[in-house]
Parts: sequence; C-alpha cells; structure tokens
Amino acid sequence: MASSFRCQAVPTPPDPSRIVVDPERDRRFMAAALSLGWRNQGRAVPNPSVGAIIVREGEMPVVVGRGLTAPGGRPHGEALALLDAGEAARGATAYVTLEPCAHHGRAGPCCEALVQAGVARVVTAMEDPDHRVAGKGHAHLRAHGIAVTVGVMEAEARRAHAGHIARILHRRPHLVLKLAVSADGAIGRTGDGQVSISGPESLAYAHAMRAESDAILIGIGTALADDPRLTCRLPGMESRSPIRVVVDPDARLPLSSQIARTAQTFPVICFVAPDAPDDRVRALRDAFVDVRVANRRGGRIDFDDLLVQLGTIGIGRLMVEGGARIARGLVERDLVDEFHLVTSPVIIARAGLPPLPASTLAKRPGISR
Repeated sequence: MASSFRCQAVPTPPDPSRIVVDPERDRRFMAAALSLGWRNQGRAVPNPSVGAIIVREGEMPVVVGRGLTAPGGRPHGEALALLDAGEAARGATAYVTLEPCAHHGRAGPCCEALVQAGVARVVTAMEDPDHRVAGKGHAHLRAHGIAVTVGVMEAEARRAHAGHIARILHRRPHLVLKLAVSADGAIGRTGDGQVSISGPESLAYAHAMRAESDAILIGIGTALADDPRLTCRLPGMESRSPIRVVVDPDARLPLSSQIARTAQTFPVICFVAPDAPDDRVRALRDAFVDVRVANRRGGRIDFDDLLVQLGTIGIGRLMVEGGARIARGLVERDLVDEFHLVTSPVIIARAGLPPLPASTLAKRPGISR
C-alpha cells in the first residue's frame, strides 16, 4: 500500500542583518519561554528547567519550536525546541531563559546546536553563573555571526532559576520556608500532633509549592507528631511529588511511618548524625530510605553540611514545611531565601507552639515574601 506524507515548505531564512529588534516583542516571547520552563520546575534535577522558544521573524512572527528541560535534566530545552522546529529554525530567533551551555556533558553544548541549526539571533534572559558557561555560550554564538541579546526579563529569570543560582554560587539549594500561623500566632499545639490551621485554599497552595520544589524538608519531630506523607496530592499531580528529606539525628523515623512505607515510590533522604544507632540506620536502608550522615553542631544536625550535600546531588529548590525548631535554626543561620506565610483565623489558644515572628523574618536581608 502506498504511503503518503505532507511536505511543509520552509520559508527562505531572513538575512540576520535585517532582523528588526523589537524590545516589546522580545519581552513577550521571553515571558512565554519563562512560563514554559516553569512547567518542569521541580522535575529537572540536577539541572535547571530552561524554557526555549524558536520564532520565525517577519511582519507576523510565528513560533515554530518549543522546548523545556526534560525530567531528569536531559535533553535541554534548547535541544528540544530545535528538534521541534526542524529546518524552520534556520534564520529564526531563539528565546532562551538561561545562557545556552558551552560545555560537553552527555550531549553536545547547546550553543553549538544553535549554531548548527542556523539560527540568526539568540535572546537570553541571563548569563549562566556556572563557571563552565559564564559567558562562554554567548561568546560562542557571537563568534559564529549570531546576533545575541542578553538580559531580557532578567529579574524574572533569576527568580525562576534561583535554585540553580544558589547551587552554583553558594553550594546549597535555594531555601523556601513555608509556615501556617493561627490568628493567635501559633503553628500547632504541644503534644496534640497535627492541628488543622490551614484551609482548603492554602492546602492546595502548599501542594502546588511541593510540585514546584526539588525536595521538601521536615524535622523528625514533625515526622513523629504528624506522620505526614509529604507528597503532592493535587489531582493528577502525585508524580510531581518532591524528594522527601527528614532531619533525623538519631534515626528515629518509624518504619511504619507514611514516609518510610512509601520510600520505594517517592524517594526519601534521611540525614542522621555520625553516632546514630547502626541497627536503626540499617533498618531504614533496608526500607529503601537513602540514609546520609551529616555532622552535628550543638547537638543538632549541622544545616550547612546538610544543605551542601543536597546541593551536591542537584537539589536546587528546597521547601521547608516543618517545624518551628527547624525554621528557627535556618533563620538564625541566615539560610532562608524565600518566605511564605499563610495566616489563618483559627485560634489555637491552649499550649500553642509559637513560630518565629513574621516581623523577624521580614527584616532579614535578602528574603523575598
């Protein structure tokens, strides 16, 4: 039986020197690339989720290719956008939320792929702080006659790629602290386990935050008191659940806990101290929990050590959801980068657990709210 196919005509590529730079058009397409890249926020570990859009220039610009970093970090957004565009990429403009990579890894550099595809212009939101790139990608493009514009919607890109920036510059994840606080300034009730403070809207918001995070962290006190699952339970989004991280110096996480029982399906990292009981550590590892050792500082797990270890394995955006002791320790060490405070009309009253005052967090330099 004869096969049939459609042949799509590819327009003649425009002369790069005749491309008209329209700042407002650049801004709009970069906004679309940022929105596209955000879709895999929390899924692209160990790489940032980069959005890329290929646009055929002309009186009426046409999007011919779209791509975003795939789950697991490969392929990169630029490679997928070029694949989507095919021959239509020749003479087109590429909008990319981060400088195209310039180093050889499991695949060739994206800056070389853009050159080989014959794009006429590349617009990026920001330079990549990674020393393996750091301007080299832009320089490679310019050296091959490609027009380059850098810094379109840079502030927005820095927020989108905050995890990548923190890993590269500070060797740790971008730390997002989320607290739900009652009307009388408490986050729970001593000895009563989990107390409902948040409403349905704020719970959905928290689960959306989980879906956008590489990992979520709690202390062993919260794990014992609340027995949380820490997955994303928005409809159809359980696969977007982050890596669960438990700060557990003495390896007390029960094997019967929801976190331990689901470790085969949703990864769990448990940070224990060097002197944690060997039998408990073995039992957790037998339950498929990834047990890692972090130093003690003042009787507690050293957050600096813990965060560096998470950064090393590719965790860029780390959400902290409980509890008060963990929150206070992170704030006191100036480790919180982003703060989400959910307030509620609920009154806890008896034996309420006070969080760090919101005013204290608001005054910390560099914290976004």
